[in-house]
Amino acid sequence: MLNSILLQAAGGQQSGWGSIIMIVALIAIFYFFMIRPQSQRQKKINEFRKGLSKGDHVMTAGGIYGRIKDIKETVVLLQIAEGVTIKIDKSMIYQSAQDIAETAGDPQNKD
Repeated sequence: MLNSILLQAAGGQQSGWGSIIMIVALIAIFYFFMIRPQSQRQKKINEFRKGLSKGDHVMTAGGIYGRIKDIKETVVLLQIAEGVTIKIDKSMIYQSAQDIAETAGDPQNKD
């Protein structure tokens, strides 16, 4: 009877290690498929925003196309039509209109 108790205890420890290894593997999978790609995307967007300059054609998060008239620390003046300028937060600019046109015209990008 003592042997069966010891064998069950030893088997329980192996099962515990298996569970820990499985949890670590799930965390690694979650990191490489969810967290890492999102942080790379965010880094690319931040680099794009730092590289903005006057005269660039951009699109806002709301879908408004325009040309940058002036850039301040956190605010961008965007000319959307002749004589019409709006002030938006710099974090609401996501991509340039030229990038949108290039990816839309790319035959590999179509579904």
